[in-house]
Amino acid sequence: MRALLMAGAFSLCFTLFLTPLFIRLFKKLGWGQFIRDDGPQSHHAKRGTATMGGIILILGTVLSFFAAKLLAGEPFTATPLLVLFMMVGLGLVGFLDDFLKTRNQRSLGLGGWQKIAGQVIVAGVFAYLSLQFPNQNGLTPASTHISFIRDTPLDFMALGGVVGIALFIVWICLIVAATSNSVNVTDGLDGLATGSSILAIGSFIVIGFWQFNQSCFGGTDAADAYRCYEIRDPLDLAVVSAAIVGGLIGFLWWNTSPAKIFLGDTGSLAIGGALAALAILSQTELLLILIGGLFVIEAGSVIVQRAYFKITKGQRIFLMSPIHHHFELKGWAEVTVVVRFWIIGGLLVSAGVGAFYLEWLSAVPN
Repeated sequence: MRALLMAGAFSLCFTLFLTPLFIRLFKKLGWGQFIRDDGPQSHHAKRGTATMGGIILILGTVLSFFAAKLLAGEPFTATPLLVLFMMVGLGLVGFLDDFLKTRNQRSLGLGGWQKIAGQVIVAGVFAYLSLQFPNQNGLTPASTHISFIRDTPLDFMALGGVVGIALFIVWICLIVAATSNSVNVTDGLDGLATGSSILAIGSFIVIGFWQFNQSCFGGTDAADAYRCYEIRDPLDLAVVSAAIVGGLIGFLWWNTSPAKIFLGDTGSLAIGGALAALAILSQTELLLILIGGLFVIEAGSVIVQRAYFKITKGQRIFLMSPIHHHFELKGWAEVTVVVRFWIIGGLLVSAGVGAFYLEWLSAVPN
């Protein structure tokens, strides 16, 4: 518990107090935001605003997690390190994209398939490593089962060793690519992705802590043994979630409208990767559809817009996608869009956490 509180506090202080120093550094390096000409006209005033703020978030999260664990005198386990691996790995993919944008002063950095390739490589390595490092109870960080609120009977290994592992890796790559790109799409207004991510990742503090208290390997009452969780290192998942949330809160101070710095793809891909990793390792993969519901809506609006545009040969459903730009072009103030989307995101996160707890309450003894 001490590590959880310290991780969140250290990370918050890091991003809150050191972000202004990074802003000045990034501006000296010429790392300024490029703005699309076809976007809302109000966004042109943001041209040149410092970007790649995800570097600050990643540094704050990693340093705070390790500092908290060391000061609390707790051992390091594989599970949270895999979350950090995913966050740093996708952050590097995003950094390459951001760096090319700022160097070439255009809205396109890495090509679409290049970015997907980077995400798949990181996710593939993560998937393989997540099935290694069994603990004393024989649990690996991830399970080969498809999970909702806990593992379902659908197990990739039922298809055989090599085929099962291959399909499991493909499944993880799909989750990671979908989640990271959805957060990336959402990062279009000051504070929108940052605030929404605080809510989504914050839910895994609750989930991880509850799974720890109801663990099959100590922590749960004998009367509740039938509904315990077979999760490896759930408390450490809560600790790393707290480190990310603390960093996001401190960063939001500078990222809220009018933003002094943007996450960039460095931050949005890193956040999306961490969110996917938390869902995979806590065995709540499909629950991510609710917890990350706002990101699903944002990405879905882009998919629907493009599909409709091609089918109708030029017609559009929204004035502009992602959907937050649609409401901007309808006359909503940027802050209004952000706060209302936060509310929607918060309601969906509450529904996800509520469904998680309801499943535990309604579990029936075998």
